[in-house]
Amino acid sequence: MILSSFPTRYHLKIHLLRHSTLIITFAGLNILVDPMLGAARTSGPITNTPNPRRNPLVELPFDEDTLIEHLKSLDSVIVTHTHNDHWDARARDLVSKSLPIFCQPEDHLKIQEAGFQATQPVVDNYNWDPVQIARTEGQHGRGNIGKLMAPVSGFILKADKEPIVYIAGDTLWCAEVQQAIDQHNPDVIIVNAGAAQFTSGGPITMTSDDVIAVSNAIPEAIVVAVHMEAINHCLLTREELLQAVKIAGIGSQLRVPKDGEQIMITI
Repeated sequence: MILSSFPTRYHLKIHLLRHSTLIITFAGLNILVDPMLGAARTSGPITNTPNPRRNPLVELPFDEDTLIEHLKSLDSVIVTHTHNDHWDARARDLVSKSLPIFCQPEDHLKIQEAGFQATQPVVDNYNWDPVQIARTEGQHGRGNIGKLMAPVSGFILKADKEPIVYIAGDTLWCAEVQQAIDQHNPDVIIVNAGAAQFTSGGPITMTSDDVIAVSNAIPEAIVVAVHMEAINHCLLTREELLQAVKIAGIGSQLRVPKDGEQIMITI
């Protein structure tokens, strides 16, 4: 486990497990986001993609006992959408069936039918005291490839005396992301980078240019980039992203955590 050099007094903790699987400690609650918990190389490559290696490319950054302890500490789960790299079979097996699962309306029945008893679709807003949750839109690709992808959502977390957190989900930079930023004015934005791509069509998650566009849209926010180096069709590496944002002059605004790293943020 890697600890970032931030002050010991903080309002927000973001713990990247792997890919876009996070535990966010917010308003004193532990929220698991997009759990992909399967062991390395237990799934085949994403079909019709370059770099056809088995997934996940890397293991979780801790042993089984530590994973179970993390899961025991949870208060809820957010599933932005149900693609396998965000909600896999092992997550469905290990996550408690009694935990609140917040999701987009399109995934409600699917998650409920998997045995989760407290599935809560978020249409626009939901009050999970003391946290207010809002759902946002996005574009999981452009043109024909975007139309073929399942609907995706982002989520906003708000609470008194807490930073506003925007979990953008699997989306490119687009009008919907700009609208979410304009409406909610987040302090922290978590973006799914990696420039995931099929053998035809453009990227379906954020490229370095997309991450830079998000950062430029709200220069006072901290941007946390995840969703890299764990799935075979995510072609943008952490090092390449860091180089691009350095050239763009926004390096101080961006955090690119390693697997297992915890980021503590005081706003």
